[in-house]
Amino acid sequence: MGVFDHAEFDDHESLHYFYDASTGLRAIVAVHSTALGPAAGGTRRWSYSNESDALTDVLRLSRGMSYKNAVAGLKFGGGKAVILASEETPKSPELFRAFGRCVDSLGGRYITAEDVGCSTDDMRYVREATQFVSGLPQDAGDAGGDPSPWTALGCFGGIEAAVQARLGADSVAGLRVAIQGVGHVGLYLCRLLHEAGAKLVIADVNGDNLNMTTDAVPATVVSPSELLFADVDILAPCALGNILTSHTIPKIKAKIVAGAANNQLSTPADGVRLAERDILYAPDYVINAGGIISVAAEYYGEGSEEDVRSDVGRIRDRLQGIFKEAKETGRPTHELADELARKMVAAAR
Repeated sequence: MGVFDHAEFDDHESLHYFYDASTGLRAIVAVHSTALGPAAGGTRRWSYSNESDALTDVLRLSRGMSYKNAVAGLKFGGGKAVILASEETPKSPELFRAFGRCVDSLGGRYITAEDVGCSTDDMRYVREATQFVSGLPQDAGDAGGDPSPWTALGCFGGIEAAVQARLGADSVAGLRVAIQGVGHVGLYLCRLLHEAGAKLVIADVNGDNLNMTTDAVPATVVSPSELLFADVDILAPCALGNILTSHTIPKIKAKIVAGAANNQLSTPADGVRLAERDILYAPDYVINAGGIISVAAEYYGEGSEEDVRSDVGRIRDRLQGIFKEAKETGRPTHELADELARKMVAAAR
């Protein structure tokens, strides 16, 4: 099957495959839209079962970035990169410099930053080869740096909005929250939830992440297979996507799904399934936009850390509007968010 016939192809502007013989780098960059500005989105380094899975991931993620950036009101289009990880191609400065040269060859059509499997230190090496990168360490008070805390902060505000809309509560105090994935974003989110009085249930395939989290906050650890169906009030997916499916949704006990993972819905029909079960879903690219808001402020050199905090705070307001409209119209939240994002991108085109 060709790219143009791929189920996840959505009028993407361009798709780029890169290979570097000296480091073994294999990477794919998808540019979904530059209607609102250069296509921006992080780089995910992941061990995919095959190249086809990597292509599916980058197509979905880049489209999600177009929607995320549009709804957040940023001067960015949508793009994404995936680096195909393997034992033969370990992380190294040389590999990320090679990836930087790949990004640079696109002449600014794509702006990268860190995502799953990458860090701010990795982006330092990318920056040695291209100016088209953000999410780099900053001086105190400056906008930018590691986007993870900002993603978590926006997610926390979105959870509070969902709790008010679905449960009629003013805070998460006393509520049980299941966090799937306690890496960078998940750990920050756990701290915010604990400080607000929530009771935490966590799972992660990485034992070091679990140990770091339980050292930081009280939490009950369960297996990844148990967590989705835990008896909790809120399910917060903060790992990989494609977890809300026709098989998992009927077994979810949570009344709210609100987390930082991208592409949580396996298909649009799964958003309808959640609504039919009266599970309030916070559209992923709306609730997890905190990181890209920080990246945009850093890249364009606009605003301070406090300005970013204020902009991230508006995620809660956007979700409150979506939840209100969903209640009034009976339409699923993901449909309302998609409709808004598509209109904004189409208007820019």
